[in-house]
Amino acid sequence: MRTRWLALSLVVSLALASPLAADHGEGDVHGTVAFPTSCSPAVQARFERAVAQLHSFGYDFARTGFQAIADEDPACGMAYWGIAATWYHPLWAAPTANELASGRAAAEKGAQIGAATEREKAWIAAIGGFYADYETADHRTRATRYRDALAKIADTYPDDHEARIFQALMLLGTASPRDTTYAQQRQAVEMLKPFVAEHPDHPGIAHYLIHSLDYPELANLALDAARRYARIAPSSAHALHMPSHIFVRLGLWPESIASNLDSAGSAIKNRALFPVASSFDELHALDYLEYAYLQTGQDAMASEIAERAAKLAGVEQKNFAADYALGAIPTRYRLERGDWRGAAELVDPLAAGAAAAYPYAAAIPVYGRAIGAARSGDLPRAEQAIARLAEIQRALVASPPPGVYDWAGHVEATRLAAAGLLARAKNENDEAVRLLTEAAELDRKVGKNPVTPGTVLPPRELLAETLLDLGRADEALAAFEAVLVEAPNRLRALSGAARAAELARQPERARTLYTLVASVAAPDSQRPEVAKARAKLAAK
Repeated sequence: MRTRWLALSLVVSLALASPLAADHGEGDVHGTVAFPTSCSPAVQARFERAVAQLHSFGYDFARTGFQAIADEDPACGMAYWGIAATWYHPLWAAPTANELASGRAAAEKGAQIGAATEREKAWIAAIGGFYADYETADHRTRATRYRDALAKIADTYPDDHEARIFQALMLLGTASPRDTTYAQQRQAVEMLKPFVAEHPDHPGIAHYLIHSLDYPELANLALDAARRYARIAPSSAHALHMPSHIFVRLGLWPESIASNLDSAGSAIKNRALFPVASSFDELHALDYLEYAYLQTGQDAMASEIAERAAKLAGVEQKNFAADYALGAIPTRYRLERGDWRGAAELVDPLAAGAAAAYPYAAAIPVYGRAIGAARSGDLPRAEQAIARLAEIQRALVASPPPGVYDWAGHVEATRLAAAGLLARAKNENDEAVRLLTEAAELDRKVGKNPVTPGTVLPPRELLAETLLDLGRADEALAAFEAVLVEAPNRLRALSGAARAAELARQPERARTLYTLVASVAAPDSQRPEVAKARAKLAAK
């Protein structure tokens, strides 16, 4: 383990020394896509490059490419299919009103220009079906319509593998957030698997396999795709980041750190071209970096990441993942380290007048403030924060965000968890355990949103800590170990489980867990729980 950490230290130092570390010396590489069109042969290679960028969610980059093709070849209706596709982000937040209007305008332009083949006309009509009646038809209806249109293209033209690959993406984009069997995700995997050997350098195949398997029960199956994707599209900040989704699921912190250092470096390199998109890519990578540094007890590095993210807060954002990162990073930094007084001072972005486009992201520091206040004894402030979480949750129930994730359920889980800690602070212990148990079960049901490396202080971990505090060590150990099934190698959960095992008179299990704490942490970690684990191991 120490050898691996020393190797990672070299990776880290090189990445921090130069923001161009993500270039890999491979030029401008986005993978290989085969998407024949009837457009001018002079633009065909650039069309396929733009499609490759689209597969890596490089929407601004792809849009620029498609627009240049449309300018050069005005008869290329498919260029407008591409432009329209860049305004719809199936796995992110639903398009805004401006994005919908822009997407429909492009789709209508493509339909007006037309195409020389029925297949291309079907592609243009498919994206047009998503935008056509957005004022009256809900997002899910239109997304399902697009998914089904892609399926029809793939059935009609079996050699058009792009239709099947984009259909797999839309299966993910229309999956039910309440389906814990992951039926559509598994269907997408089965759809993509036959293409892996035939198209080894295709960015979408590897990318969508990662998203399809981004669940605790399935993540092991995605390691190959995770390790290939960054090599397929080394010029994409998102492609460099995506492997860390699987690394996080498996608790592979050094790999996650290296992945996101590369991604952040690539985003910096591209900032001059697309400052808003690049700031989003950087913030997204920084959120994952913050999480991984905290799980390895590298608090000084986590502090640097928090300061770096704060400097990006003034850049106009177009994506909820950026707002999520801006709320999550400072909240994680305080809560993971047990800085309860610092957490109690976290600012409510909505109360401060920040943009309210994504209230579920704004709820994160409110949750942090509620926990910090409850644990530091400031009960009135905790009550106020819990009331704010209830307001945000009610608004989300009244007007659910389009998409496949239950944000109202997520915010409710955090409210219940904070209320449980408040009950514990009031010595209402039965109520505390009831509320925290309810929060933990709801959080498990809702699951982790793909945008985040993990829930900011999971409710089940808070339940476990409360049970341990109440002297119920056996129950606490079971709860900590349940956290570790969902989030392997979480430092607080490992440390808590070790303490619980010790108090439950399970010395061998305690030693195993203390060994894991010491091995997961970086060699130079000064975190108190790491020092305690090392002392316990040295005493035996």
